[in-house]
Amino acid sequence: MHQYRFGKNLLESRSVERDLRLLEEDKLSMSQECARVAKKANGILGCIKKSVASRSKEVLLPLYSALVRPHLEYSVQFWAPQFKKDEELQEGVQWRVTRMMRGVEHLSYEERLRKLDLFSLKKRRLRGDLRNAMEFSRLCSVKF
Repeated sequence: MHQYRFGKNLLESRSVERDLRLLEEDKLSMSQECARVAKKANGILGCIKKSVASRSKEVLLPLYSALVRPHLEYSVQFWAPQFKKDEELQEGVQWRVTRMMRGVEHLSYEERLRKLDLFSLKKRRLRGDLRNAMEFSRLCSVKF
């Protein structure tokens, strides 16, 4: 750790900094970032559950897609879950919202996803990675 000064004042050093809503820390623990993101997404989902009376897919899916899922996917290329427990923590948020919807709550998670035309978060990450790789490949093949 280095000590820095601003004029005569000694600047406070920190081991954690927030940059573009991501926490950067000395150890770069992705599990902590996954837990933070899941907690935030679950909090928003809880607010939706308390404030929206309808349990229809026409109401809940747009709310989930607009308000919750962006938290689960923001900067996922940087902090993507590396451990099964982190993946399950993230997937648990989507599991919870699909369980809230009337008419599919009795189905298994995979069946609920199919019925609701959703992909698992892992599949969405893989699809995004593939899209990014294809775009990078296309950019690299452009001749200047």
